[in-house]
Amino acid sequence: MAPLLCLLILMLTTWSNAQGPPSPGFSPSSKFSPVGFNQGLRNLWGPQHQSIDQGALTIWLDSNSGSGFKSLKPYRSGYFSAAMKLQPGYTAGVITSFYLSNQEDYPGYHDEIDIEFLGTTLDKPYTLQTNVYMKGSGDGRLIGREVRVHLWFDPTKDFHNYAILWTPDEIIFLVDDVPIRRYPRKNDATFPARPMWVYGSIWDASSWATEDGKYKADYRYQPFIGRYKNFRLVGCTTDAADSCQPPSVSPSPAGGLSQQQRSAMEWVQQNSVAYDYCHDPKRDHSQIPEC
Repeated sequence: MAPLLCLLILMLTTWSNAQGPPSPGFSPSSKFSPVGFNQGLRNLWGPQHQSIDQGALTIWLDSNSGSGFKSLKPYRSGYFSAAMKLQPGYTAGVITSFYLSNQEDYPGYHDEIDIEFLGTTLDKPYTLQTNVYMKGSGDGRLIGREVRVHLWFDPTKDFHNYAILWTPDEIIFLVDDVPIRRYPRKNDATFPARPMWVYGSIWDASSWATEDGKYKADYRYQPFIGRYKNFRLVGCTTDAADSCQPPSVSPSPAGGLSQQQRSAMEWVQQNSVAYDYCHDPKRDHSQIPEC
């Protein structure tokens, strides 16, 4: 009976993982109205590699160029999301991203909050990388705080919603309203607090994107395409009143993730996390005291 019991447990575990996380019980994305691309964003580079159709954006990378976009305003805090659909097939070396940054304002000394899809080979799924930077050392060397997740669905089959909540107290990353990572403010030195802009891009990062640069972008598969729609940019811009409060992704007026949201996040962390910088023995943990 013991071998049969072990087999049953394995089958149930595999089935559970395939089903994805439990419902978070709340849909913060439904609280905020989407906007078309031109209502809140603009092209930043590679305009010839961008097209807009009824508010939806397509950008692509080929051997000539990639493309990137930027919000019309900088923000002090907020909820920022986009529905994205990724390119299937061989995409090694290619990064498709949606993120916050002030790199143009503080080059080499900037803050950043990233959602990045790391391109892949034909036999492996995409990796979703979340990352947080703050200030760096002023010489261009930044301390990354990467957490990588293997999603419970195929992000090339359909659009899915990817979101960043950034408040003075915490950063929460969400996928289809499921919190996948929470980065709390433990001290000023480890939390990005300066205003940032919203960005997105597709570009060649062959030196590191796929298995630390083992697999490069192969332009026989070009163009590499990223699709975005249903942008939500809700927060306190730099010209908003000091009394402006950031939005919440909590069902409670008091804020904070509900127990159901925490349970969904715990499922992701137990079943889908492929890498967590806090658990990397190769990292210098004196540089990441929040761990």
